[in-house]
Amino acid sequence: MGKLICYTLQTMNESKTPNFYIKNIPIYGDTILAPMDGYSDWPFRSVCRELGSAMSYTEFVKVEKILSKSKEPAKRLFFKEPERPMTFQIYGEDPDLILKAALQIEKLNPDIIDLNMGCPAKTIADRGAGVGMMPSPLTIARTFRKLVKHLKVPVTGKIRLGWDKNKNYKLIARIVEEEGGQLIAVHGRTKEQRYAGLANWDAVAEVKSAVKIPVIGSGDIKRVADIDRMKNHTKADAVMIGRGAIANPWIFSRIDREDVTPQMMQDLIHKHLARCVEFYGDEDGSRLFRKYAVQYLLMHTLTREDRKEILKPRPSGEFAKMLEQIYAVTA
Repeated sequence: MGKLICYTLQTMNESKTPNFYIKNIPIYGDTILAPMDGYSDWPFRSVCRELGSAMSYTEFVKVEKILSKSKEPAKRLFFKEPERPMTFQIYGEDPDLILKAALQIEKLNPDIIDLNMGCPAKTIADRGAGVGMMPSPLTIARTFRKLVKHLKVPVTGKIRLGWDKNKNYKLIARIVEEEGGQLIAVHGRTKEQRYAGLANWDAVAEVKSAVKIPVIGSGDIKRVADIDRMKNHTKADAVMIGRGAIANPWIFSRIDREDVTPQMMQDLIHKHLARCVEFYGDEDGSRLFRKYAVQYLLMHTLTREDRKEILKPRPSGEFAKMLEQIYAVTA
């Protein structure tokens, strides 16, 4: 009942017709904040959700961490009701451990559980997790088969194009669908590309043509015009925005960075900083917010002294006033 009420409240302010469904879960909107390690925590996700991101993904969580006594998963998997639909993203290489971890976190009442098969970080991919899973289609098939059979919530996947020598994205997408996965998100780059070069939107279009489940396209969404450009090019059901949203979370409201007013900037800085402090405490919250402030204030346009001031440790109240002063001068 709680989920139904939440969805009803959301639709009052959004389109009455869902853009697509993840199994039986309606998704209202066509732009989604990407899960980004070190960025997609509750404070930033909640800000982007309020600005128009259609659903939330957590930062990915290592399955071994979930099954240990580590406190890290609880922090990464924290969410509040207005963020729903809420997706927990996990990664690992062992189908049995992935299932065991997924069953454990399902008790926290997410709407969806997503398997990360796209992270290109060497420490993850080289051990067979993240995009390191993609050269092993049978492992992916076994994993989805187990998850879909035993979980009550929908299961989805996020992939890349594969490895330079084995771009098997269409095969993997079909496996995800055939084994019961309810959505596939595709970043149009290979493992070796990481985040360099142009994303291959043609490949995203190929995945969309190859499966019947919803497809989210990711890669090179930097401006508002890129949203519809990718959707028209690929026919994807939605676009996922990562790095382009860090400096401009207003992109989810269809506003480019140069159109953000000083008042909008100040309001967001206060809100985001307050949530970081609420979530992490004053010292850690102020420290962790600095990486966002650097982006919000377009640090490359500031003087060296202003950059040093932003990066200097200080209490959150003093930090907020300093940011306002800097922005008043540079706006």
